[in-house]
Amino acid sequence: MADFLTGIAFFLVIEGLVYALAPASLKRMAAMLPAVADSQLRVFGVVSLALGVGLVWMIRG
Repeated sequence: MADFLTGIAFFLVIEGLVYALAPASLKRMAAMLPAVADSQLRVFGVVSLALGVGLVWMIRG
């Protein structure tokens, strides 16, 4: 459970950094999202998920 909470905390830190350091870029990227096809977003999500799981698996061994 501690690892899960640590992961959530890191997510919040990274998310907070994006909002604090580059709010204009974040707004521009969010405005472009409707133009991206659902299939592209889905593929990006699946690839990100696989990379994240792979990294956790390698790190936690």
